[in-house]
Amino acid sequence: MNQLRLSKWLKIIVGGTAICGSVIYFYVIPFWGKDIINSNPEFALWYVPWLIFIWITSLPCYAVLICGWKIANEIGKDNSFCRKNANLLKFISILAASDSVIFFTGNIILLLLNMNHPGIILLGFFIVFGGIGVAVTAAALSHLIYKAAQIREENELTI
Repeated sequence: MNQLRLSKWLKIIVGGTAICGSVIYFYVIPFWGKDIINSNPEFALWYVPWLIFIWITSLPCYAVLICGWKIANEIGKDNSFCRKNANLLKFISILAASDSVIFFTGNIILLLLNMNHPGIILLGFFIVFGGIGVAVTAAALSHLIYKAAQIREENELTI
């Protein structure tokens, strides 16, 4: 598979992920929330804070998709191993870690405000550990791509 074709596939995947995420964040989650409210009216006051919280946690996810799109552009230019991609992956790592911290902190705050259930926090740990896993993986890839970019730059200077 050549670089241009790989770049197109990556862009399709990033675009598809953005569309799926939009459907989940702006249709499925509000629908589930309203369904929960209809079956349990005592949770009606929790709906808006939780919806805002979920939407806030979506912002770093979309920033990651923008970085992924930029990386796909560089791959299409046959510039896979460059400092720009290493920096973008480092930024993805920071975004994933910060989103995990935001999610964990928000869950704790909602629990202290008596708007959360301890079982939700236990399920949230899976999301937090998944985010930390993405952060560590992106950081490792950033380091490897940075080293590859250094080697490539040294080889370009050699005759």
